Amino acid sequence: MSDSIRIGVIADTHGLLRPQAIEALRGCERLLHLGDIGKPDILAALGELAPLDVVRGNNDTDAWADGIPETLQLDVGGVRLYLIHDRKQLALDPRAEGIDVVIAGHSHKPLNEIRDGVLHLNPGSAGPRRFKLPITLAILHIHHGRAEVELIDLA
Repeated sequence: MSDSIRIGVIADTHGLLRPQAIEALRGCERLLHLGDIGKPDILAALGELAPLDVVRGNNDTDAWADGIPETLQLDVGGVRLYLIHDRKQLALDPRAEGIDVVIAGHSHKPLNEIRDGVLHLNPGSAGPRRFKLPITLAILHIHHGRAEVELIDLA
């Protein structure tokens, strides 16, 4: 097994899975969708590319999304990830809980910053353009227990 894991991180598709997003995610060992999916065929298409973990967004209110959790904790390559749609709803102290990376969507604004020793990642929105915000997703590279972010502009 490789020392490096490539995780595709996408959010806020709102029913639109762009061909550029599929190409950018091709070759990832794992995919994460941070909610506001829009429709279930988005998940089916992503699931064909790689194993997929998903959290529900505030707009994922139809019956197909009922079984999708609001938060998820994963351990990938020795890095603890916490997935939530809206970071403002974070109800725990990530550092105290031993979480290395908090990954959220919702704002449509890309974010890659360290806060109190914890990496906070928002891949931005890969769906329909909102205001003048960029159309982006992220690749999370995990190598020897460390996480690095690569933001990818799709437009």
